[in-house]
Amino acid sequence: MPVETKLKVHNFSAGPCVLPQQVFQQAAQAVLDWDGSGLSILEVSHRGKPFVEVMEKTRALVKELLGAPDHYQVVFLGGGASMGFHLVPQNFMKVGGKGAYCHTGEWAKRAIKEAKLAGGAITVASSEDKNFSYIPKGFAVPSEADYFHFTSNNTIFGTQYKQFPKSPVPLIADMSSDIFSRPVNVADFAMIYAGAQKNMGPAGATMYLFDPAALGKTGRELSPMMDLANHAAKESMYNTPPVFPVYVIMLTLQWLKGIGGIPEIQKRNAAKAGLLYSTVDKLPIFQGTAAKEDRSEMNATFVLKDAALEPAFDAMWKEAGISGIRGHRSVGGYRASMYNALPLESVRALTEVMEEFAKKNG
Repeated sequence: MPVETKLKVHNFSAGPCVLPQQVFQQAAQAVLDWDGSGLSILEVSHRGKPFVEVMEKTRALVKELLGAPDHYQVVFLGGGASMGFHLVPQNFMKVGGKGAYCHTGEWAKRAIKEAKLAGGAITVASSEDKNFSYIPKGFAVPSEADYFHFTSNNTIFGTQYKQFPKSPVPLIADMSSDIFSRPVNVADFAMIYAGAQKNMGPAGATMYLFDPAALGKTGRELSPMMDLANHAAKESMYNTPPVFPVYVIMLTLQWLKGIGGIPEIQKRNAAKAGLLYSTVDKLPIFQGTAAKEDRSEMNATFVLKDAALEPAFDAMWKEAGISGIRGHRSVGGYRASMYNALPLESVRALTEVMEEFAKKNG
């Protein structure tokens, strides 16, 4: 059995990010010798029975943990969610059609750009007027759109949909930064996709979970590499899949299932976010940057009201073994990313530093 080790660094990185310690140990052993085979997981054939079983187990875990309908299909590809921005219009936008989008930050912006290259994009709502500090509400999705796309959690600005939009057209979500963190009614979506490097595994793989009945309606002739139906038919092995990332995803999802699945991790995430946000709110020296009703449980963004104090605060949290809380380069301030594998212990360490700093500088 893997041995749990005491954390040396409290890793709040926005991604690639913290993963369970037991997963690191299992993956490290597999790099040296996978299941006593004498071979590294890095050098085995993706066509061999052992890895084919890994791929099958990983796909099954995705559907089991998220409660996906039986007929939905799971594909693992490279290219990150940024490739997904391109795959969405290629597979769901009709020739001469348009996709509908909600603009809530940088990643939504990039998805919109890809849709415009493929045909057209309708921006049905945007929070750009307040620097993406909230989630738009009360908007209508046009029925003439081929699909509606949104980003469920916004890592840079720290906002998150608390209720998913209703749509008269196929619903598609980029859930890269909050997948497997809370329940999702998969049947409401034509497709959910997510980069692995937040809650699933290392960078290098992207998961696509989709209703195959929603495909094949665009009138487009697709490259096989852009065709999700082709990748599903080839069971993610039309070309060599990202073997090691998929293996680590399997280990991570096994860990998640072992601790109680989505219901348990939802409780843990709520406790972590509750502790950090309550600390931000009670200490006058700090200020949250996202609308309270839209605060992300994955990425908490905040600032020091007096920016001149930042060097002293930075020195204090670094001394406490905390890593990765500086805000995105385009925003500044601070961002504490609290993905599934981050323990409550780490959030306590950060809040203790914040309280101590406020005592000295408040």
